[in-house]
Amino acid sequence: MAEPKKMTVKDLLAAKGQRTLAQIYVRNPKEASACETGGIDMIVTENSGDLAGIRKAAPNTFFTVGLLYGAHASIEEALREAYRLLSMGVDAIYCPQSVDYVAALANEAIPTIGHVGLIPYKATWFGGMKAVGKTAVEARKVYDSAKAHEDAGAIAVEVEVVPTEIASAISERLSILTVGMGAGSGCDAQYLFSTDVLGDNEGHIPRHAKVYRNHRLEYERLYQDSVAAFSEFARDVATGAYPEAGHSLKADPQELEAFLAAIT
Repeated sequence: MAEPKKMTVKDLLAAKGQRTLAQIYVRNPKEASACETGGIDMIVTENSGDLAGIRKAAPNTFFTVGLLYGAHASIEEALREAYRLLSMGVDAIYCPQSVDYVAALANEAIPTIGHVGLIPYKATWFGGMKAVGKTAVEARKVYDSAKAHEDAGAIAVEVEVVPTEIASAISERLSILTVGMGAGSGCDAQYLFSTDVLGDNEGHIPRHAKVYRNHRLEYERLYQDSVAAFSEFARDVATGAYPEAGHSLKADPQELEAFLAAIT
């Protein structure tokens, strides 16, 4: 059987206008493995945790890691971190900083993904965590920002919580990918967090999220089952029911006798 083909930037860009890609934010290697087995095209995570484990778990899935916003006070620092991430097998860098940062990374042939629309780190400029681009003036700013990312050399921009028609019009006018989160069906890729898809989000569930499973209920069942198991173990230890004969081994009688004689 032929080895699965590893996704590349060329593959992603070739998909524009041909098929819609799927991207999931993963938290750990198990989720990454499940994404690859389940046919997800792209995975993304923060610059923390087990990056090497995630790469190993999903070797053929396009893997993006984000630069932590505010953690890099200069373009040089961001470049240094981007190079480090690439050396770990990361395929692209999510860059929420300014277009100047994006251009610097792209100038070094580092696949870079920007962000337009609702950017949580910068939400105060738009009045908080709400949709961006609902007026013609706002929509033009989103378009101009997306075009600036394209001109800077980004391979894609995340378009977050922008009206469907606006996001579609922007996507049609860009040669790079648009990764939509809450931006309707007209983007080149659709992006959700694993916590929303799996149904274990304990906080606010955004309108654009679709819950496919109820892992939170299963985790609660497993927690209660764990409490019961640990209680039973503690009780067995206290009463002497554990360990039983089958949980330990016996010394050879002759060796035991020789040992006891040696320490007498």
